[in-house]
Amino acid sequence: MNIIVRFHKWRLRNMSERGFITALSILVGLLAGFAAVVIKNMVRLTQEAVNKLIASEVHNYIYFALPIVGIFITVIIVRFVIRREVRHGIPTVLYGISKKNGRISNHNLFSSVVASSLTVGFGGSVGLEGPTVATGAAWGSWLSRAFRLNYKNTILMLACACAGAMAAIFKAPIAAIVFAVEVIMIDLTVFSLVPLLLSSATAVVTSYFFLGQNVLYPFEVNVAFELADLPYYIVLGIIAGFVSVYFIKMYTFFGKIFDKMENKWFRLLLGGAGLGLLIFLFPSLFGEGYEAINSCLAGDLEYLFNNSLFYGLSEELWAALVLLTIVVLLKIVATSLTFGAGGVGGIFAPTLFMGVNTGMLFAQLINLSGIRQINSNNFALIGMAGLIAGVLHAPLTGIFLIGDISGGYKLFVPLMITATFAYIIVRTFTPNSVYHIQLAQRKELLTHDKDANVLQMLKVRKLIETDFEKLTPDATLGDLTKAISRNHRNLFPVVDEEGNMVGMLKMDDVRDMIFNHELYDKVKISELMYMPEYHIDPNDSMDVVANKFESSGRYNLAVIENGKYLGFISRARVFTNYRKQIKDVSHI
Repeated sequence: MNIIVRFHKWRLRNMSERGFITALSILVGLLAGFAAVVIKNMVRLTQEAVNKLIASEVHNYIYFALPIVGIFITVIIVRFVIRREVRHGIPTVLYGISKKNGRISNHNLFSSVVASSLTVGFGGSVGLEGPTVATGAAWGSWLSRAFRLNYKNTILMLACACAGAMAAIFKAPIAAIVFAVEVIMIDLTVFSLVPLLLSSATAVVTSYFFLGQNVLYPFEVNVAFELADLPYYIVLGIIAGFVSVYFIKMYTFFGKIFDKMENKWFRLLLGGAGLGLLIFLFPSLFGEGYEAINSCLAGDLEYLFNNSLFYGLSEELWAALVLLTIVVLLKIVATSLTFGAGGVGGIFAPTLFMGVNTGMLFAQLINLSGIRQINSNNFALIGMAGLIAGVLHAPLTGIFLIGDISGGYKLFVPLMITATFAYIIVRTFTPNSVYHIQLAQRKELLTHDKDANVLQMLKVRKLIETDFEKLTPDATLGDLTKAISRNHRNLFPVVDEEGNMVGMLKMDDVRDMIFNHELYDKVKISELMYMPEYHIDPNDSMDVVANKFESSGRYNLAVIENGKYLGFISRARVFTNYRKQIKDVSHI
C-alpha cells in the first residue's frame, strides 16, 4: 500500500488527469479480460470434473440432482466462507453507482467468479456475463479507491470495467461499449470515449490470447436479407417484445416469492428440486445453453431431444415445435429457480437462449403454414437481438452484440427492425428493464437524465439546517422577541418537551405585534403558531423534496421524522449543493 501512496504522489506531480485515466483504463481492461478468462476456464474445469463423475447408467437421472448439488455447494461457500451476500452481477454495479458512490465490496473481486462457476458448472440455468461484469467492476472500484479517484472518474472506471468484461466474454468490443452506455448508463463524452475504447480493446485482446479468436456463436449468412421478409421481421420483433415482457414479469414474480422465504435452506430445497425436475424433463435447459444456441443457429434441433424422455420423437416436426415452445416458456422459470435457490449467475445467456428459440419457432411456423418460405437460421439469429432489446431495454446492444458475436452484420437491417419493434412493445408494458426494475421501484435508479441523477445523489439529511431558535407552545410573545434578537432566522419552530414539532411561526406573522410591549405576556405562542401544510421526511428522495418546494412555493420546509423536529431545508441550499454536485460528476 505504501507503494501505491508513493505512486499516487508521483503521478499527481508528473501526470495529467486525462493521461492517468487513460493509462488506468488499460489496466482495468486487462483485469476485466483476466476475469472473463478465469471464469470461463473455471466453468470448463467444473463441467469436466462433473462429467467424469457421471456414470453412463444413471446419465439421464443425474440431471435432477446435479443443479441441487452445485447450488448447495455455492450456498455453503457464500454463507460460511465469503460470509457476504453475493448479488446478481449487473444490478450490483448499478446499485454501487446509484447509492454507494461507485464503491463495490471487495469480496466481489473473487466471490462472483467462484459462486457462478459452481452454479453454471453443475447445470444452473444461468449465464456468466453478470458475474464477469461484477468482478471486473469490483476491480475497477478497488483501483479507484486505491488511487483516490473522484466520483466522476470512479464511475468511468466502473464503466470501463463493465465494457471490458463484456468485450472479453463475448469478444465483441464495440457492443461492449454500447452496453456500457445503454445499460450501465455512462455518459458517452469525449473524455470517456478513449478510456472506454482502450479498456474494451485491451480486454478483448486478453480474451483472444487465452481463449482464441473464434466468435462465440459462429454464423454464416447464406441467405441475405430480402425485402419481402420485412413484414416477418416486424412480426418477430413484436413477438420478441411480448416474450420479453413475459421474461421480466416471470423473473419479478419468482423473485418476490423467494424473497418472502426467510429460510435459505428451504429456498435451496424448493428451488433446487424445481430446477432439477425441469432439467430432467427438458435437458436443453441445463447450464447456460451455449451449445444449444449454436445448434439452433445451425438449424439442428437435436438438442431439444438429446438425453430427454422424448428422444424417440426426434424425427417429428410437431414434437420439435412443441419442445421449442416449452423451452422458451420454461427457460426463465429455470433461471428464476436457480437464483431463488441461491445460485449465482447472469441473465444474458438465458435471454439469448430464449431469443434464438423464439426466432426458430416463429420461422418454422411460418414455413409450415405455407405463407412464405423464410430462412429459419436467420430468424433464429435475429430473435436473439429482439430478446436483448426487450429484456435489457437495450436495442443498440442487441444489434451490435449479435452482429459482433455472430459475424451477422449482413443482416444489419433486420437486426435494427426486430430490435426496435421489440423495444417499443416491451417499453409499453414494462418501463424498466430486468436489471433496473428493483432500483426503479426504490427510486434508486440513475438514468441518462443528468439533472435527475444529480438531484438523486443529494442526501436529505446532509442538507438539513439546524440553526433555528426553537420555542415551546407555552412561550409568550415576549419570549419570541428575545429569540428574534438572538437569531438571524425568520422562522421559529415550536417544539414540545418530547421534541415533537407542534407548529411554527414566521417573522412576518408577528411583525406588527412585536413592538407592542403590552402584548408580550398576554399572547401565547400556541395562539400564533400554525402547522405547515408541507414538510419533508429525511427518508424522502430529492425528487420528492423538489416537488414539495415547487408545490408549496416555500423557500424553507421543515424536516420532521416520526413527528420529531430535525430542522429545515432551504431551496437555496438545495440549489447550491446541486450546482456543486454537477461540477463533481461532469466531465469537461
